[in-house]
Amino acid sequence: MIPSLIIALVYGDGDAPAFLCTIIPFLVIGLLLSRIKQSEKRMSSRDGYFIVAAAWIVVSIIGALPLYIAGGFDSYIGALFEIVSGFTTTGASVLTEPAELGHGVLFWRSFTHWVGGMGVLVFVLMVMPMENDNSMHLVRAEVPGPTAGKLVPRMRTTSMILYGIYAVMTVVLILLLLLGRMPLFDSFCIAFGTAGTGGFATTAAGIGGYNSAYLEIVIGIFMLMFGINFNLYHLILLGKVKDVLKTEEVKVYLGIVAVSVLAISLNIMGQAQSFTRALRDAFFQVSSIITTTGFATVDYNFWPEFSKHMLVLLMVFGACAGSTGGGMKISRVIILVKSLFAEIKQIITPKAVVTVRLDGKAVNKQTLNSTRVYAAAYLILVCVFTLVLSLDGLDLTTNFTAVLACFNNIGPGLGLVGPAANFSVYSDWAQLWLSIAMLTGRLEIFPMFLLFAKSAHE
Repeated sequence: MIPSLIIALVYGDGDAPAFLCTIIPFLVIGLLLSRIKQSEKRMSSRDGYFIVAAAWIVVSIIGALPLYIAGGFDSYIGALFEIVSGFTTTGASVLTEPAELGHGVLFWRSFTHWVGGMGVLVFVLMVMPMENDNSMHLVRAEVPGPTAGKLVPRMRTTSMILYGIYAVMTVVLILLLLLGRMPLFDSFCIAFGTAGTGGFATTAAGIGGYNSAYLEIVIGIFMLMFGINFNLYHLILLGKVKDVLKTEEVKVYLGIVAVSVLAISLNIMGQAQSFTRALRDAFFQVSSIITTTGFATVDYNFWPEFSKHMLVLLMVFGACAGSTGGGMKISRVIILVKSLFAEIKQIITPKAVVTVRLDGKAVNKQTLNSTRVYAAAYLILVCVFTLVLSLDGLDLTTNFTAVLACFNNIGPGLGLVGPAANFSVYSDWAQLWLSIAMLTGRLEIFPMFLLFAKSAHE
């Protein structure tokens, strides 16, 4: 919170005390806890999942305090919803006009996107000495995708490489935004949201408020870039560009983007001023939704039904595994589709040995099973979250897309939670319920399940 405190002091909006009231007591508590000697113990996979889920909840509870103390929120639950949305890179907001907040608070809510995008504990692993196997259990529980691997033998070095690439890409984006005449403060906040695929903006008008084709194209391209597996950028640095171009997930990801942009452009052409404008709006919204960033330049609530259905489908697909994006992940979608065809082939030719392949390699049974279980859990949880949310009395479109938007860490949905609206239409208990959905989706279900499992406490 120190960078946000500095911003608050520089702009003098009166929100600096909110950060001091949070930083000082929890710094003291943290220093006292750090002096407790702990016995050396090898961490299990169960421990890693438990620690990650608990850490994200505690960080969110503490992170909401500056927002609530500074004012601007009707209740602490509203501030908690906002900061959970920040850390999970969802971008859903309960604020009608974010610009009414102080600069320090605005910076903090966007900065949580940047930290949460790569992972709170991946950030911690850069500075906290930890036995390598133990750190790997934390990364497996926090990094999105069917599998999590190391770039180099030491996990701490891997974390530094990932955040190094992440930081450089963010700095380049900030410079490009400044070239587009975006104000300095806005450039940092928007870059944090783009890098973390979050979606918080500094005003209610969002990206559309800048009315700049240049900014929309730059942000759209960088959203797609941050939606790609960061391991592939490391391969590019090593000169293995051909290996990156052969990656099946990236080809499918970019293919889905291209087809979606073209289809939506043709569908909304009658509402746009020209095909060029339709293409521009479609490109930005497709990039924003598939990467689960959530920025908007138009109110797609008024788009034809086909385009809205396409966007909902992209919400589910999400970005690539190992990226800062949310959703099901393209690699899982590929595995599930190939599993379907493999099952059909197995029924037709029972004696044949049918394997599911990704990038030319056979997908092992453990990954296949975990992908199928994840898909089943995903479907069940979306139904359960939507059913419970319906108790708040809003319509099906609003509730269903609100759950999809929160569970997939996207931000805006359709209906009363569309890009021109916000989540203040929900009551406090519903916002708390959606906060749980955001955390469950960001941590890919199982860490949150394990936190409340009886066996995890034995």
